[in-house]
Amino acid sequence: MDIDAVLLRIKGDIGKQIVFYDTVSSSNTVALGLDNRADEGTVIIADSQEKGRGRFGRAWVSPPGANIYMSIILRPAVAARHLTLLTILSAVACACALRGTTGLTVSVKWPNDLMSFDKKIGGILTEIRTIRNELPLAVVGIGVNVNMEGRDFPLSIRSTATSLMHETGRSFHRESIISEILNEMDRWYKAFQAGLWQAIIAEWQRFSS
Repeated sequence: MDIDAVLLRIKGDIGKQIVFYDTVSSSNTVALGLDNRADEGTVIIADSQEKGRGRFGRAWVSPPGANIYMSIILRPAVAARHLTLLTILSAVACACALRGTTGLTVSVKWPNDLMSFDKKIGGILTEIRTIRNELPLAVVGIGVNVNMEGRDFPLSIRSTATSLMHETGRSFHRESIISEILNEMDRWYKAFQAGLWQAIIAEWQRFSS
C-alpha cells in the first residue's frame, strides 16, 4: 500500500492524516483506542485485519493485499438525533466514489451495505462514543472488497458477496479508490455539518437498492 499516493490525491480535511498498519485486530478498534489523541479527519488504514467485524459483531473477511479496510475519526458537533445520518452519508460517499472510479453501478442497502446488483461489495460500521461535556467520538469503518476473486470468499458467503474485480473483470489500485472515498466523505461530511440533512437523505434514497 502506497500511502503517499493516497495523500497526494486528498483534497479536503478528511484523510490529511493517515496512520497505516500492515495488520490490526480491526481498524475501528484502533481508531476508538486513540480517543482524544487523534485529530478529526484522521484515518486508520490496514492492509489486513485479524478480527474485522460488521454489524452485530459479524466477522468481516479481511485478507492482506486485496481490499480496503479503514476507519475515519470524526467529532461531529450536532445533536445526538442526527448522528445516525453518519452511516447514511458514508454510504452515499462510498457509492459516489466507487461509481466514479470503477464505472460499476454500486447501490446502498439499508442500513449499511454497499451492493453490486444483489451481492454485497462493501459495508460500513459506525461506532459512537459519548463522554459528558465533550463532542462525541464517531468512528466510521469502511470495508470494500476490491481485488478478491470468487474463490477467495468462504463458501458460506460466496453466493452473497462479491468484489470490484469479480464484477468488472479487472484489478484496481486501492490507493486511488481510497483517496476518492475520503474526498467524497469530506464533501458529504461538510454537508452534514451544514445541516443539509434532507440533501443527504435524498441522495441516499437515489442510491438505494
